This record gives sequence, structure tokens and C-alpha cells, in this order.
Amino acid sequence: MHPYLDSALPHVLAHQGLALDVQPNSVAAFTAALKAGADYIETDAHGTKDGVAVLFHDDDIDGRAISSLCAAELPDYVPTVREALEKLPDTKFNIDIKNAEASIPVAAVINELNAHDRVLLTSFDAHRRKATMALAPGTASSPSVSEFAPALFAGLCGQKWLVKKFLRNFDAIQIPARALGLSIVSPRLVKMYHSAGVKVHVWTINDPQEMEELINNGVDGIVTDRTDLAVNALKN
Repeated sequence: MHPYLDSALPHVLAHQGLALDVQPNSVAAFTAALKAGADYIETDAHGTKDGVAVLFHDDDIDGRAISSLCAAELPDYVPTVREALEKLPDTKFNIDIKNAEASIPVAAVINELNAHDRVLLTSFDAHRRKATMALAPGTASSPSVSEFAPALFAGLCGQKWLVKKFLRNFDAIQIPARALGLSIVSPRLVKMYHSAGVKVHVWTINDPQEMEELINNGVDGIVTDRTDLAVNALKN
């Protein structure tokens, strides 16, 4: 098991931090989530025009693409990846690579800070994930949609050996509870994912009852906007 995942189960991953009264994806939101008991911070990285990796969910701010802006043009509440990792040195981050411009600067910060054991890299785009991983080898990773889909279909067909094959290079999978009108985290499927050696995290769940049901199905963690509710439901 990758050191990144060496946290007590169930895992609570704070989606953009805990932003009840602060900006999401800000250091303040991350700090609030950690104080509430989050195990991990789930966040999103973009690369700016001047080659800085920053943490923000959307592709643009006030109608302007982040990739077209310099870091100094962004609002003060938008942290750089370096700032977040340095200000929260004991925190594990789940970083979604949102644009191609983020790959090089995100990997550079991971390498410079030797943060491979406290970062997991993922992306909805397989090319972006692979490009970043190639630059920061040894970092934990979870598959993109296109990389997970073959494992899902293999699982639905009961092909455990294929599930293992398709997930062999990953440390975790981070998936919705349902896809194609089907539960993709049934107890049977979760067992197959576990047989491939990956942890199973489900997003984005804010209802405590649903969180408990998913954990009872065997999933390892919940990605949530409400760290406070998740910790109360799953850890107290």
C-alpha cells in the first residue's frame, strides 16, 4: 500500500476543503476541514500563463481562463500548490489536474518538496494524469474516467482477473456511487476493486445516511463538501 493511503479507515476527503463561510479551495477552507477532522484535502490544480500551479475548481475566474492569467492576477484567496503544501506540511492532498498547463508545475512542486507520500494525482483526462505522473514518479494515483471504465465493465461481467489487470497501476479509485443507472459500488464490485489492491473512495456525498450505507458496502472513504457531517457520522 502506498504511504499516502496509510490513514485510519474510513477516509474522509474534504472536497475543496470545508467552505461553510470561506472560499472553497482556499487555505482557510482546507484549515477548517482539517480542524473538523478531515484525513485528506481534495482539490483541483490549474496552471497559469506564467507557469504557476494554483488551486481552483473552475477553468475560469470572472470569465477569464486561468491558463490565460498570471498568478499575480488571481484573487488572494486562490493559493498556489506550493503555498498549500508548505502552509499545511502534515496534510495529504488529493490533486485533480484540471488543465494541461498544470502538469509541469504541479510535478515540480511535488519533487522540490519531496511530497510524493502526501499527494495523490488524478484527472478526468488520462493524458493529463499520465503526463503529471511521468514527471513525479512515486506519487500515488487514481484513474481517469476512461481508465476506470474497463475495470467497471469487467467487474459488472464478473471478471475479477480483468479488474485486477486494469487497476494494477493504481493506488485508489475515486468514483461516483452510480453510473449508467447502476450502482458501481455494490458490495460485490467493491470486493473486486479491493482484490486489485486499491482503496475505494466515493464522491461527492453530503448525506450522512448515504455515507454510512456506502461504508457498510465496504468502501474505504467518502469525498464530501461536509467534513463536519462526515466525521460525526463515520468517526464518532
